[in-house]
Amino acid sequence: MEGLLEVVLRRVVTRGSLGVTTAAGRTYVVGTGTPKVRVRFTTAAAELRLLFDPEMQLGETVTDGTLVVEQGSIADLLDVLMAEPGAITPTLTARLLLWLRMAGRRLAQFNPRARSKRNVAHHYDIDGRLYSLFLDSDRQYSCAYFEFPGQSLDDAQLAKKRHLAAKLALDKPGLKLLDIGCGWGGLGLYMAEVGGADVTGVTLSKEQLGVAKARVREKGLERRVDFRLQDYRDIAERFDRIVSVGMFEHVGIAHYGTFFRKARDLLTEDGVMMLHAIGRSDPPGVTNPWIAKYIFPGGYIPALSEVLPQIEKAGLVVTDVEILRLHYAETLKAWRERFLAHRAEAQQMTDEKFVRMWEFYLAGSEMAFRYQGLMIFQIQIARRQDAVPLTRDYLGAAEERLRAAEFAVRAEPMRLAGE
Repeated sequence: MEGLLEVVLRRVVTRGSLGVTTAAGRTYVVGTGTPKVRVRFTTAAAELRLLFDPEMQLGETVTDGTLVVEQGSIADLLDVLMAEPGAITPTLTARLLLWLRMAGRRLAQFNPRARSKRNVAHHYDIDGRLYSLFLDSDRQYSCAYFEFPGQSLDDAQLAKKRHLAAKLALDKPGLKLLDIGCGWGGLGLYMAEVGGADVTGVTLSKEQLGVAKARVREKGLERRVDFRLQDYRDIAERFDRIVSVGMFEHVGIAHYGTFFRKARDLLTEDGVMMLHAIGRSDPPGVTNPWIAKYIFPGGYIPALSEVLPQIEKAGLVVTDVEILRLHYAETLKAWRERFLAHRAEAQQMTDEKFVRMWEFYLAGSEMAFRYQGLMIFQIQIARRQDAVPLTRDYLGAAEERLRAAEFAVRAEPMRLAGE
């Protein structure tokens, strides 16, 4: 079988070069040029597993140590493999498995309330210190908005919050705003402190809720911000504004109609919603099985062709769509580099296998955004088409107002300290 794997790799790797050492000790190079990446299999079974189901087994073998990266890094390996158009389904068995996964994707993404809560706990209710190792100071666990090359992660995450707030048209104080999937609270706190909104945020993660509530108390915003452990489907109030960042990927394709109908019910007549989520520029597909098993159970990255019809059916109006292409690749690169800089600390919290798994997750996600058609869409939605200005000219002025408000918020503690 090791000879068959070599045949497949020679067909797949055409744009780079990869050195391979088999479990039996034989060494060969596939691709062109001198390899910057060399790997070694420790068992013949790992070679066989990778041959028949590369989508699942590449992550499995790297994580369990049966595929060792001896030269270069996990990111370097994935950079070579994932840049290749045929890397996902290079064999007949891989294509058959993809077809079976496509056939069962609605069942895999069936996320009623109890299952949604378990899925969220799987990823978010782990030691919060782990996220502190690689996220920005505000713990924004979603795509940043890089205004220029080389911008720091913290500044790009602040720019993301500002960009969303501008699109929400927070043009008067005291607007009621709902944050669906509020995470550790950073975005909701920004909308209250800087945007002037009265914020309700909901999450299904107990770990995140505890941190978010503590941040509210620390800032003295109890009257302005209310974070809850609640499913969005159980919210009864109405809101002038709704924002949801990095949560829609967990909804599941069978629940899109429910999501947008609920959003319509929650919005006031002149309300505005911003949906920020990962999407695919390719036709509808299936969640990578390794990601679904180990990282985001129940998750799915939709094509716009799966999202827009559900917005229309819910009786909502799409007022703006913006595509962020390589912003998440740069965000993930920053996260990966920060995580690896704190590798020893991460291993003390978990173990070596977990660290390899997390490195593979961050690197694989980065390369998917660089090479495999993933992007971020920001969809502005309303109940009425006149709910926002007719052109985008208002965005620049809104962002300038928000920058000024950010400065005032930062200056207030210093002023009080000086009194």
